[in-house]
Order: sequence, then structure tokens, then C-alpha cells
Amino acid sequence: MAEETKKKGQHEEKPLEKMTVKELREIAMVIPHTTAIHDMKKDELLAFIREARGIKDEAPVKPRKKSVKLNMTKAELKAKIREMKGMRLQALEANEGKKAIALRHRISALKKKSRRAAGA
Repeated sequence: MAEETKKKGQHEEKPLEKMTVKELREIAMVIPHTTAIHDMKKDELLAFIREARGIKDEAPVKPRKKSVKLNMTKAELKAKIREMKGMRLQALEANEGKKAIALRHRISALKKKSRRAAGA
């Protein structure tokens, strides 16, 4: 009996969209119905439960894409990349591996920025 109350408590915490079909069927079985619940698909079960509970269907919010603010022009980025490549070669010749790796990562990031700048 304690397990049953735990299960019912879990249903209330979890949003309907995140529930499995099995969990949604358990909730739908409690609601008086005229149609076969076991034949319903997830979206039909969600609509049935929302209608029974009086929940309005809200459109899911789509995440916005991050807007990229470029501080440098494409030419400035390319110049910075060339400069860092020279610094990386010097670090490799001086056997400074960690510094060379860090510079390689920064060069890669700048290349990505230059591609975005070229596309924009």
C-alpha cells in the first residue's frame, strides 16, 4: 500500500510529457472514460488527460539560437590565427607541449569564429 501512494506521488511531480505510456495509462484509468485507453497512443493519452483535467494545450517553447556577436572582422581573425600559428610552432620547437596544445585550441576556436563571420 505504501508503494501505491509513492507511485501516485511520483505522477504528480513529473510533467505529463515526460511520462511513459504505461504511466499515462495508469492515470487515464482513474478518469471516467468511454473509449479504450489501451488502444490510445501517447499523444492521444496526453490530450485525453489534459482535457479531463482542464489543462489547456500549450505550444512547446522552442529554444532560441544564440546570436553571435563578432568583435573582429574576418581579416582580423585570419591575422590573429596566423600570429598564433607562429607562436605554436615556437612552442613546439621549445618542447612546450602544453602551451602548444592550448594555442591549437585557441586557433581552432578562432577558425570557427572566422567561418561564422564569413557566413554572416
